[in-house]
Amino acid sequence: MAEVSSKELYEFKKTLKELSEKRGRGTELVSVYIPHDKQLSDVGKHMRDELGQSANIKSKQTRKNVQSAIEVIMQRIRLFKQPPENGLVLFVGMIPKGGPGTEKMETYVFEPPEPVTTYWYQCNNVFFLEPLEYMIEERDTYGLAVVDRKEATIATLKGKKITIVSHLTSGVPGKHKAGGQSQRRFDRVIEDAAREFLKRIAVHINDEFLPLKDDLKAVVIGGPGFTKHDLVDADYIQYEIKDKIIATVDTSYTGEFGIREIIEKSTDLLNDLDVMHEKKVVQRFLGELRKDDGLYSYGEEEVRNNLVIGAVDTLLLSEDLDSMHKTFKCPTCGFEKKFTVKTQSEADAIDERCPECNEVLKEVSSELLVDYFVDRAEEMSTNIEFISTETEEGMQLYRAFGGIGAILRYYVGH
Repeated sequence: MAEVSSKELYEFKKTLKELSEKRGRGTELVSVYIPHDKQLSDVGKHMRDELGQSANIKSKQTRKNVQSAIEVIMQRIRLFKQPPENGLVLFVGMIPKGGPGTEKMETYVFEPPEPVTTYWYQCNNVFFLEPLEYMIEERDTYGLAVVDRKEATIATLKGKKITIVSHLTSGVPGKHKAGGQSQRRFDRVIEDAAREFLKRIAVHINDEFLPLKDDLKAVVIGGPGFTKHDLVDADYIQYEIKDKIIATVDTSYTGEFGIREIIEKSTDLLNDLDVMHEKKVVQRFLGELRKDDGLYSYGEEEVRNNLVIGAVDTLLLSEDLDSMHKTFKCPTCGFEKKFTVKTQSEADAIDERCPECNEVLKEVSSELLVDYFVDRAEEMSTNIEFISTETEEGMQLYRAFGGIGAILRYYVGH
């Protein structure tokens, strides 16, 4: 996708997540995608046609809501002389906040991170998000296979996600103690079985990787013995896949452990993959953690304090960090206290009183913890890294350090 910052990508993903949770009472949420080269006068004409067609909607409430949404779209597109460089996306509709009669019009208008290529107009009970979701999807895929004479495991690496797609066992006989002609005959049987196993591995590699060939960036073959070289040197793998084999890697293991070992040993080859970048960042953080005077910080309070004084060079935030920052205030004297909670019900259960006048504290503001940290980091020109939980290192950051870590600019003590 187009080059965007970690913060911009996070904001875009967050917007998509929020939009995906919106639901209309009927098919009254309107989605419009307008390419850069689409004439807005043509879009306006189409909207007027749809406004006329909406008069045929049987439900009076749905008809009214669809017509209101279309009118908002017509008003918004008049603000543009032409669509922006990447096009224009509009989501408009009445979103219920509770029971009947609580609907409120919500309008989202923005330029997407990649060009809109097709004009879309859709009414549904949800917003049409597939084109935007495709834009942020990591489409580069790497093919991986780890093989020896006994077994083979085939996998894909897409973004940060490892998917085992096939596992085969050979049935190739082991060493035989017989001598003479029996030994030679048995050796031929072994070689024939090994060759047939290579063919079978190649068939699976072709079947799994050929459908992905447009997104398949490279293939790496690994294993503990010579079988990987025999496989690459033979003509069993289809040429479009074989041309993408960039390396053979020695591994100590087969199976899933072998696949992970290939990834570890191919760091330089796959250096531009997010999973490698994430691993390096978290490993750098963990490396500082092991030093007596390490440049590290973790946990909400400690990282926040170090951010405020400008000591944080790189902020590490888990993508699964979903806690909320709540501010409670005394209605009488204005005393404030902040809480971090995971759910709204947890916030609703807070029963704290003001230490000054004994009044019950009331919630006055709420902010996602990740948003709070992103805002503080941007104020201090701090690098921000969003870390998934799809790697072992990412899961360690989330579980052991609460999803918040930092690599410091200078030592501040622990």
